[in-house]
Amino acid sequence: MTDHHELPVVSSRKVTFAIVAGEASGDILGAGLIRSLRLRYPNARFVGIGGDEMISEGFHSLVPMERLSVMGLVEVLGRIRELFDIRARLMDYLLATPPDVVIGIDSPDFTLGIERRCRDAGIPTAHYVSPSVWAWRQKRIFTIAKSVNLMLTLFPFEARFYEEHSVPVAFVGHPLADRIPMMPDTAGARRSLGLLQDAPVLAILPGSRGGEVERLGTLFLEAARWIQGKRPDLQLVIPCVNREREKQVRALVEALDVKLAVTIVRGRSREVMASSDVVLLASGTATLEAMLLKKPMVVGYRLSRVSYALVSRLVKVPYVALPNLLAKEQLVPELLQDDASPESLGEAVLERLENESERARLTVAFSQLHEQLRQGADEQSAAAISALIEGGTI
Repeated sequence: MTDHHELPVVSSRKVTFAIVAGEASGDILGAGLIRSLRLRYPNARFVGIGGDEMISEGFHSLVPMERLSVMGLVEVLGRIRELFDIRARLMDYLLATPPDVVIGIDSPDFTLGIERRCRDAGIPTAHYVSPSVWAWRQKRIFTIAKSVNLMLTLFPFEARFYEEHSVPVAFVGHPLADRIPMMPDTAGARRSLGLLQDAPVLAILPGSRGGEVERLGTLFLEAARWIQGKRPDLQLVIPCVNREREKQVRALVEALDVKLAVTIVRGRSREVMASSDVVLLASGTATLEAMLLKKPMVVGYRLSRVSYALVSRLVKVPYVALPNLLAKEQLVPELLQDDASPESLGEAVLERLENESERARLTVAFSQLHEQLRQGADEQSAAAISALIEGGTI
């Protein structure tokens, strides 16, 4: 691995990088990767499937990325013929004009199959963002091993898993850790959201998908009401990812039998978390953002009984929240299924609101984890991919 403060070696080679990203988060990662690769290879071509962020870096997308951004199984089934058609056309292109390397970004169901066929045809392949193979369906590691010459992981515990299975891997750090400052501007976030500076703030994030908000929204609101009973000065803020979620949350607030004063914001979830003293949230990437913002948090989650019975048998990790997985210990409470009640969530939030020594301990632990993930991901990924195409190994 190169130190990310060193300047990269510049090559005049006309390298062709084929990159396939299927969704917005992959488009952002791809754009950062292209910027760093271009510093090494000013004459490079970038082609494949990507979105506006990648295109603005000079990427040529063979089909609009939106055609791949399909959420949910029913929608996928409705579009399966088109997805197969796109994959077939992309494969024809890659095999007819082989690039120097094929890089799949996330979207493993779509990209790993492409990577495997390219690798079989003798084209080096890399995959950026590990599937959660370390957590469940671990046998996928054998398919991945046949598909990629190099796996780029965002978290160190993922890299350890690949090393144990002899898959070439580079831990590159997490781009969010590079972008989010070490100290959040809590006062500035409160100002821009129109919140009081001197009254505590609870950020409530019941998930970004309709099903999650349905299962967790009322539970989290009842927990917030329980806390407000003990702390009437508490300000409640809920960010909603889009107009549909906002309508859904407003309906859940209206349906409560006691009126609840709550600020509902569209988008701006990072700003809402930055403004808070504590975050009550579903498990997911939001737990990583809350950690990088150094915010005490309480994780609550419920699945249907059938899903939970299935998942709890399949999952091979002791925690669900990323801060706990990263620390290898329970830094933040995880209240799952029947353990997640308005009172248990409320008590856990109140404890984190009022226990100053616990808050200070978390700030130190979260800062250490932030430093660990702040590796200069764009540059580290470019360095690893450059080593792959220049030397065949990293």
